[in-house]
Amino acid sequence: MTVIIDTISRPRPRHPEKAGRPDSPLLRKPDWIRVKAPVSRGYNATQAIVRENKLVTVCEEAGCPNIGECWEKKHATFMIMGDTCTRACAFCNVKTGLPGALDADEPEHVASAVAKLGLSHVVITSVDRDDLADGGADHFARTIRATRAQCPTTTIEILTPDFLRKPGALEHVVAAKPDVFNHNLETVPSKYLTVRPGARYFHSIRLLQQVKELDPTMFTKSGIMVGLGEERNEVLQLMDDLRTAEVDFITIGQYLQPSRKHHPVARFVTPDEFKSYEAVAYAKGFLMVSSSPLTRSSHHAGEDFARMKAARDAQSST
Repeated sequence: MTVIIDTISRPRPRHPEKAGRPDSPLLRKPDWIRVKAPVSRGYNATQAIVRENKLVTVCEEAGCPNIGECWEKKHATFMIMGDTCTRACAFCNVKTGLPGALDADEPEHVASAVAKLGLSHVVITSVDRDDLADGGADHFARTIRATRAQCPTTTIEILTPDFLRKPGALEHVVAAKPDVFNHNLETVPSKYLTVRPGARYFHSIRLLQQVKELDPTMFTKSGIMVGLGEERNEVLQLMDDLRTAEVDFITIGQYLQPSRKHHPVARFVTPDEFKSYEAVAYAKGFLMVSSSPLTRSSHHAGEDFARMKAARDAQSST
């Protein structure tokens, strides 16, 4: 039996910092934003491994609409350094507050879970940890090294914070040699004040550019949400900014409002518009583009990594 559910994340009373925002009406979702309910045997097996290793996943914390599909295939995105973020982005369903101390055993627990799941490609992300002197860079590096040690054939993709005002942090993470360095811009610069107030657009662009300067062979990736009130020409300019930084892969997905306390959805972008963005992005020189209503940073990450690598190999041979 196939069960279809609407992708409104259930409101969770976890955001005291967002409590002062007026309730935003939840727009009715169009038919193209529907997903299967997480009821499969594979989903339950993945959940058991996550629980056994006492891990946090962004799949659950961010209310990802693709959790049923991904966990059925034993794909999960691990969120390290706890479940509490030091920032209060208006789009995000991860709770905000003062995080606890780092778990020194977490890198080994992540590596163990990757091995048990038999992952050929893993995505590791984190909350923002502005409270740490290095923003959590060493914890990222330790997790990469532990995963390499236990799973030498697994390719590793990291999705990092911006390490704002954390000198030396980026260099430390890049030195650990992940296969893909992902840092999301999330939205166009005109929306940062209301959507991503703790971040700086051009700092994020520069971060991605520096990765290529430190290691030109490392794949870089970034993603945005649309439907937040941005204009099409702003999205196209953002693509140009990413290409100036030599970013290889862009993801574009529909913003879904987690609760009435979060930033409202301005509109639902049509599948045809997503296809148009995909065509333009490829024309601008991206090696890989994922653009659809349900695209998320780590959705189909392994398959997309293989396609991106093949595209670069093809370019090199011409």
